[in-house]
Amino acid sequence: MSEAGPTAPTTNFISLEELLRRRHSCRAFLSRPVPRDVIQQILATGQRTASWCNAQPWQVHVVSGAPLEQLRTELMTRAGADAPASPELDWPREYHGVYQARRRECGWDLYRATGVQKGDREGSARQARENFRLFGAPHVAFVTSEEALGTYGILDCGAWVSNFMLAASAMGVGTIAQAALASYPDILRKHLDVGADRRIVCGISFGYEDFQHPANGFRTSRAPMDEVVTWVD
Repeated sequence: MSEAGPTAPTTNFISLEELLRRRHSCRAFLSRPVPRDVIQQILATGQRTASWCNAQPWQVHVVSGAPLEQLRTELMTRAGADAPASPELDWPREYHGVYQARRRECGWDLYRATGVQKGDREGSARQARENFRLFGAPHVAFVTSEEALGTYGILDCGAWVSNFMLAASAMGVGTIAQAALASYPDILRKHLDVGADRRIVCGISFGYEDFQHPANGFRTSRAPMDEVVTWVD
């Protein structure tokens, strides 16, 4: 039997690739809320995410309106006081080598886009605090996982986050996944009904993108395949 030749991309593949190319971290939102039925469609699509043993460990709190404004104010106040973060999940111990290089590239590209010069610590701190303002988003989704499911429950939640963002992009809704929003779990637990048996993974700010804002004018790069793939034939 001869090997099959190259296969032309299907329509589904082309659509998925286009979504992946178009999706990016939105760092400035319009205040206009997303209709509830659109959010429900995005959530329903995210619910198709694969998970280990079909456990579906994610639980999601979608916050909007007055409760969001109260939460936003408390997060900004805490962050503005330079309070140390105390996330319920371990953050990276360190960034080194190529990971540090990619992190710096992303940061400097954002600073250049927003007019923050090298050495401007106040400017960079101001931009960092935008995380806790949710970049002006009218909605945020907080994702939690069952503590007993451990690392792989968190991994499943990561897959859900990715699918939520792709579904949102397909509906014309901007998103940004933010580990920073898990910095102060005591504030989140005060405002949200999160069980003691669950761990806060991250937040996803979402809404309609402000295309005129300079923070949305840059795109991060991607490593070439030969840097991340090893073929074992």
